[in-house]
Amino acid sequence: MVAAPLASTAATAQEVAAFWLADGAANLKNSTPYAVQTVVHGERTSTPIVPDGDPGLIPPVPGPTSPKGKLPTTSGKVFFVGADGQPHWCTGTAMQSSYHNVVATAGHCVYDTQSGAATLDKWAFVPGYTEGTTPWGLYVGKQASVHYDFDAYTDYDRDFAFVNVYSGVIMSSPGVLTDSGRLADNVGGQGFAYNRTTTSPIDVFGYPAGPNPDGTQPYTGQTLERSHGKTFNAMAPAIGGERLIGVGSPFTGEGSLGSSWLLDYSNGNRSGYLNGITISVSDIDGDNRHDTSLSPYFDGEAYAVYRAAVNLWTGRIA
Repeated sequence: MVAAPLASTAATAQEVAAFWLADGAANLKNSTPYAVQTVVHGERTSTPIVPDGDPGLIPPVPGPTSPKGKLPTTSGKVFFVGADGQPHWCTGTAMQSSYHNVVATAGHCVYDTQSGAATLDKWAFVPGYTEGTTPWGLYVGKQASVHYDFDAYTDYDRDFAFVNVYSGVIMSSPGVLTDSGRLADNVGGQGFAYNRTTTSPIDVFGYPAGPNPDGTQPYTGQTLERSHGKTFNAMAPAIGGERLIGVGSPFTGEGSLGSSWLLDYSNGNRSGYLNGITISVSDIDGDNRHDTSLSPYFDGEAYAVYRAAVNLWTGRIA
């Protein structure tokens, strides 16, 4: 496991929050879906993935009873400034943790794989984001935990990250940040599943926005979307992905990077067990429409990275 600093001090975190929330949240509203490694050539494979230990489940923290609905309140957008100097976003989800302060997303939605910088700049999470609103506040990232192989080799079989965030803030008046509480206290936190079978029913939640290869654009990226399918063994040779899992999903790539794959999702509790993270999508059947989302397989090593983030305290910035 490698720990990568984001906004290491409260003062730096305040600057990040102000960047996103100032001027009526202009930078949130003007951000675009991240378009790095969104589409790859994926393949089904009969080669089994052998778990590295016994299967495990970490239970979720239930979310709020309101607003009503079947979609998870834990889902939202992660925002950052890319190597191009422009604001972008991926999908992220709040996780169960000791201090209720962990967000899961794709590793390359935290690490800058396009430039010499280690991590993407001004990283923050907004659960329930819709058109510039921050219904439960904005949560600035303090530190990311990633697998050593992703940090050292950009190994897409380990393309996942768990980010510890400070307590949330809102801008109560121009230039004034007000604390809005800990992340999972406000929205709940998903559980974690590892060393599970690679043929499981999964619900995928994300904010897809990009086009299909045929030019159709079925999603806007403005609302949280859901798809359901059964997982299977997969690989993506172009990025060296040899231990991936796929799921049938019509999500397009841009915007859906970091989407949560939830095992045993309950509509009533709006919670389940994170068992995958979208790192790219693919058109496996060749009809010019994306039909598959791809994720690393969550084994004991993935759990070790998650566990390292679980017990890190972050605190408040306002």
